[in-house]
Amino acid sequence: MIMYYISPKGWRNVVLLLFSLVFYAYGAPDFILLLVGSCVANFYLVKLMHNSENKLTKKLYCAAAITISLGLLIYYKYANFFIDNINILLEAFGAHTITFAKVLLPIGISFFTFQSITYVIDTYRGNNQPMKRLHDYVLYIMMFPQLIAGPIVRYCDIEQEIRHRDYNWEETMHGFYRFIIGLSKKVLISDVIGIQVDRMLAGDIALFDSGTAWITIIGYTMQLYFDFSGYSDMAIGLGKMMGFHFPENFDNPYNSRSITEFWRRWHITLGAFMRNYLYIPLGGNRCSKPRMYFNLWIVFLLSGFWHGANWNFLIWGAYHGIWLVLERMGLKKFYEKIGMIPSVLITFVLAVIGWVFFRIENFHDATTFLSRMFAFDFNTIETVYDNQFYTTLIVALIFSFFCLLPFGKKIQDFVFYGKYTKIQHIIVWIIAVFLLLFCLGAFNSVGFSPFIYFRF
Repeated sequence: MIMYYISPKGWRNVVLLLFSLVFYAYGAPDFILLLVGSCVANFYLVKLMHNSENKLTKKLYCAAAITISLGLLIYYKYANFFIDNINILLEAFGAHTITFAKVLLPIGISFFTFQSITYVIDTYRGNNQPMKRLHDYVLYIMMFPQLIAGPIVRYCDIEQEIRHRDYNWEETMHGFYRFIIGLSKKVLISDVIGIQVDRMLAGDIALFDSGTAWITIIGYTMQLYFDFSGYSDMAIGLGKMMGFHFPENFDNPYNSRSITEFWRRWHITLGAFMRNYLYIPLGGNRCSKPRMYFNLWIVFLLSGFWHGANWNFLIWGAYHGIWLVLERMGLKKFYEKIGMIPSVLITFVLAVIGWVFFRIENFHDATTFLSRMFAFDFNTIETVYDNQFYTTLIVALIFSFFCLLPFGKKIQDFVFYGKYTKIQHIIVWIIAVFLLLFCLGAFNSVGFSPFIYFRF
């Protein structure tokens, strides 16, 4: 960051790009050339597409650029899944199986693939002009704050900022505060809960009583939310410190009154991608109701598959798709009749149930876990978690539902976006420094676990 600030304005993109390349190479040195190579290919294919006056040629260049991005994603993320399942079928028929070396997954491939696709399609549609300089495009794709786990940023959202950014002390301080908030979410809440949840789920879940099962999956619900939203806050904060305004990725999703609303608040940039580049091209709301319901379900099935090459992710996507269809068919009217609090609680429980398939990797274990949740066996509840876990879980739940209070949203918006007086800046800066020291202390005592969405 110091090198970035002391660099001449004309060199800041280059400095930021070099740091982003080093950042990615440090975590995934085997894939840095692959990522840069795909950026170079897409950059020039989009230029050729834009300069072509023939509609068919434009479409071919567009298809080629998308094929490169999707091809890499399919090979590296889904090859193992498809071949493993083909081998299961071959074994069932007594045929020879396919010998195939396991493919390693490049960090962040799902995110930079979707981001590159948005650039290709938006340029094809005329929403933005193609970039003139290769290093600016590589920076757009590989910018280190959001490269690994989003938010998924459309080029048109930061086009002007890539070309020119002014230093703003107020924005820089807001970015620092937002970064500390995200870091605290991760280290002081998610990791504290996650250590014990992961330990429990590594054991024999068939022995869980219903209370333990519910506490465990609610713990994971908080672990995942504070891990992923914490990363998004850190990315948005770092972006602000450098003059970029990345889109918000979360808006208090557990305050939602329906699964439809949940998906407008959870992983917002993924939902926007699925809507703009898949659901609407399939027909969106402009087709017959049966076709619209099918399109909606397919989009969420694919959203689940985007998260991972695993049958349980497909089930998780299909599960959410079913609830969205049911809400379109009339379930939302029921939620409106019963009022805010009951509908929020129902939506929260439905989301929690869905996280079972998201967290547990095989179908048998997931169904076993669900059977323990609904066994209504509360007679043998044992204290399997310590006081630190329960205290942190309660704090997480309070923060998750805080914005349901009349003043909650106003306080959050002021913390994130408000104009502070000098005294307020001093107070918030002192709080931020103390939180940073607490986080550093937690690093030393329990270590730092990778962000959950890094594996996607």
